[in-house]
Order: sequence, then C-alpha cells, then structure tokens
Amino acid sequence: MIGKLSGRLEWRGADQVLIDVRGVGYLVHVSDRTLAGMPGPGQAVALYTDLLVREDLLQLFGFPTLLEKEWHKLLVSVQGVGAKAAMSILGTLGAEGAARAIALGDARAIQAAPGVGPKLAQRVILELRSKAPGLMAAGVALSATADADVDAVVEPLAVLPPPRAATPAQSRAVYSADALSALVNLGYGPGDAASAVATIAAEQPLADTATLIRATLRLLAPKA
Repeated sequence: MIGKLSGRLEWRGADQVLIDVRGVGYLVHVSDRTLAGMPGPGQAVALYTDLLVREDLLQLFGFPTLLEKEWHKLLVSVQGVGAKAAMSILGTLGAEGAARAIALGDARAIQAAPGVGPKLAQRVILELRSKAPGLMAAGVALSATADADVDAVVEPLAVLPPPRAATPAQSRAVYSADALSALVNLGYGPGDAASAVATIAAEQPLADTATLIRATLRLLAPKA
C-alpha cells in the first residue's frame, strides 16, 4: 500500500497533482483546501496517501495530515459517500470542521460540500456521530503535516539530453516492471506478482501498465 509520497511537484490540476518521486510520477487526487496549500511546480512536497483499488480503476488520494486521511476513511465508510464526496466534504470543511459539524449535528455544514445533498448529509451525521469522538481525541497526535525530511528524498534537477524513443520491447519491459512494483506495493508476494504479470503480458503483448495492473488484479483475486 502506498501510504505516503515525498517528491517534487510536477503539475497542478483542478483536483489533482502530479508528484515526481525519483523519476516515477504519481497522479494524486487532492481536495481544494489541500491544493490551495501546496507549493508551485518544481517545489518539494509530501502527502499522506490512500490507494483506491477497483476492478477498473486505481486512484491515489492525498492528504496533508494523517488526521485528514483518517477522516477520509471514516467518511467513505458511510453508505453512499464515495471517495470524491469525502474529499469534497474535507475540501469544504477541513478535518476539524467536519468533526465539529458531526459532533454538533450540523447537517447544513456537511451539505455545503459540492455534490452532497441533504439526505446524504444527514446520513453522515447519524452514522458518524458515535464514531467521531475517538478520532477527534486522536487529533493532536495525527495533525502533523507530511513534510518531514522532504528535501532528503528530492533529488536536484539535472539537465538531460532528449530521450530516444523506446522500442516496443523496451516499453513492454517498463510496463511490466511498473505493474510488478504496483502489485508488490499492494501487498502481493513478488513471486505471485511476477508470475501474474508475465501471464498477462504474454496474453496481451500490447497492454500498458494500467491494463496490466487491472488484469493481474483480476487474475490474483480470490476465486469464489
């Protein structure tokens, strides 16, 4: 599991950023509040992350503190609240604001988040009111930002010659290596992951990294 990224900010979008970690770029979805607090491109940055894995989708969500990450996990535990709706709530209220709204039963505050209607806001209040105090109590311990030792892992920019186009064989090797790395990060054993990647790569020689990951996850999924 990818729990934290420390690297160089390469690009900022409307709701996502690209972080370069020693030559590997990670696309991370962030809230409006988190995006507003991030530096400009080329600067060192660190985020705690949570990886959403679905059959047809892999998405990283980023948070400035462990507290916000834990609140995101708590919000998505509510029926009907997806990862993006939880990010919308946190982007509007922040971790502390969400905690306060839930503790006070303030559904209107939750409803102020884009994409959250009155029924869903009320459900958040009802389902989390009893769970919120425990996380609120841990707030101080989890509120430190993910910026320790960022400079130590960000390598200086270097002027490199224009890269030569990769051959199809080189591209397949890179796709397979990236897919294998992703599977190992998800907790699969290196042997099982390598075997699965090799199987899918042989069956689908034109598959890119994302296709390989989706197919190997289906292959490695427990059989009913």
